[in-house]
Amino acid sequence: MSTLFFYHALGVTDIVYNVAMNGVFVTGSNTEVGKTTVSVEIIKQLIKKRKVVVRKPVETDCELVDGSYFPKDAVKLNEACASGESLSQVCPYCFELEASPEEASLGAGKTLSLEDLVYACNDGVGERFVFVEGAGGFYSPIADKALNSDLAVQLELPVIIIVKDELGAISQALLTIDAVLSKKLKIAFVVLNEVCENTLSNLGALRSYTDVPVLKFSTKNSELFYLDAEKLI
Repeated sequence: MSTLFFYHALGVTDIVYNVAMNGVFVTGSNTEVGKTTVSVEIIKQLIKKRKVVVRKPVETDCELVDGSYFPKDAVKLNEACASGESLSQVCPYCFELEASPEEASLGAGKTLSLEDLVYACNDGVGERFVFVEGAGGFYSPIADKALNSDLAVQLELPVIIIVKDELGAISQALLTIDAVLSKKLKIAFVVLNEVCENTLSNLGALRSYTDVPVLKFSTKNSELFYLDAEKLI
């Protein structure tokens, strides 16, 4: 468990908290790799033994429903967690534009800062285990002049990397592993997400190239995946 110093913009940026956080930060090797699908399944297992809250601090491509933007992924995460928290607590920043959070927020006339997101990830968490899902890949823009990697560094949580199990997955995984380690962050494990059934041998190959734990997730091996994942979080 690490000590986190973070800032929240209040007109002038001030230090407002010194908080020890316990949890994980989920990122992807790219967009559309199934982060939320895998996250939901992990959360369902975590809540059996821990007090868990989820944070999806910002989401884009949100549909306007009854005057409010509907963050589809955050809803799935919140329902899986069943913590009783409001959706606005889980995902305080929702934007309509299908783009990076940085671009989508600017398109909506708002400058979204890294400090805003760090505050959102910590607000109301207390001593509970916080499951934070980023937006896109590790080096995807997530706020004004800030990447997912910058948020991960500020939170100092172990990182779970989700990689779509497809041709090219080994390269994508290794590049993301190197990127996370270059930021001096701990990697909890890598997940090869088998979105479509295939005969690729990415699991064994990737394990031969890295010492980081690599698991495979599919609807067929979910029970084994949960057992392995539980030991690593």
